[in-house]
Formats: sequence, C-alpha cells, structure tokens
Amino acid sequence: MTSETSGTRKALVVRGGWEGHQPVRTTGLFISFLRDRGFAIDVSDSLDVYADAERLAATDLVVQCWSMGEITREQSEGIAAAVRAGTGLAGWHGGIIDAFRGDVGYHRLTGGQFLAHPPGYLDHEVNVVAGQSCHPVVAGLDDFSVHTEQYWVSTDPLIDVLATTHFRAGEERDRPVTMPAVWTRNWGEGRVFVSTIGHKPDDFDVPQVRTLTERGLLWASR
Repeated sequence: MTSETSGTRKALVVRGGWEGHQPVRTTGLFISFLRDRGFAIDVSDSLDVYADAERLAATDLVVQCWSMGEITREQSEGIAAAVRAGTGLAGWHGGIIDAFRGDVGYHRLTGGQFLAHPPGYLDHEVNVVAGQSCHPVVAGLDDFSVHTEQYWVSTDPLIDVLATTHFRAGEERDRPVTMPAVWTRNWGEGRVFVSTIGHKPDDFDVPQVRTLTERGLLWASR
C-alpha cells in the first residue's frame, strides 16, 4: 500500500490480477485526474485491503482494476459491506466485471459479469440511452465509435444502463442484441460505476470514453 498525495477525499486504487489488462498503466491514467479533484490517493496491490473494514470506511472511492483472480469470502464480504455503507466502487472492462468469476456475491455488487467477446478488436458503436441523456455520467455525450473488445455480459435487472452496444445476428445469435456497455447501480448507501470499455490504454484516447470514465469515478465517490 502506498500513499501518493493528500486531499479532501480518499480514493483507494486496487490493481493486480491478469497483466493483459495492464492494471498499473490504465489506473495510472486516472490517478492524476483524481488528485487534481482533491483526492488523497492510496494504491494497493493486494486484495487484503478489502478485509480492512476501518480503512475501507475511511475511503470515499475504490477504483478497482483486478482481472480474473480469486477473492476470499472475507474480502468479498468486506468490499460489499463497505459499499453498502457508502464507499463508492468504480472500474472498467475486465478489471471490474471479469474479476473473481466464482464469487456470486461480488457479481451481485457490480451488477454484471463478463461472459465472452468476439475474437480480436472490433469497430463498434456505443449508444447513449435516450432516457439517460441527462445523467451526469453521459450528459452531453453523443454516440461514439471504438475499436476494441466488445463485451457480451450478464447483468442484474436493477442496474441503470447508461449506454449500450449492438451485436448483429450471426452464427451464434439468431437475432440482433442490444447489450449494456456502461451502467451504474446503487448498493445500500453506496454507488457503483461500470464501463465495459477499457481493454487497452488507448481506448481512453477516445474523448467520450475518457470523459464518461472520469465522470463515473466522481459519480461513484461518496
């Protein structure tokens, strides 16, 4: 655990797991942003922090980028309890919804789980949900295109979907499907933000992706 700066609110960056999602590099893209917004930044490369109730209670925002891996029952229940009490949780892509695949309780917390994606990187469009166009995470954003992995996910009906992506009919699908791509959810007193976009650092070079991710972090924070 390292402390990187001081500020009014506290953000805890938890990063590790599968290195293919470049957890250090991608979280590093947002540390200075949060610092500039007055957050004190702590960084942990261990999930043991999720079993530290006192530290989590003092944290306003957890930014998680931990793909795959395993979480203990104590750790899983610890982060869920902290969010229920008001600590925010936010993340993107596999770092939040391709984590701890065997833990159902964790996936109830995030409101979704990665299931699959078509091979390689695809050009595809992300569409802001018309009824959510005033939500602070996506307000003023137009639909946009990305060239990256397109996630097929299983989601909780209680999430608030802010943006979607479209899968055409094909060999595996007898009809087209509209799939959640960005969502939020409430969990007790806390908030959760998830974006499925962010497999590689240059995904965040797309202005809309960078903007909605930054807004999502702030929205989720206590």
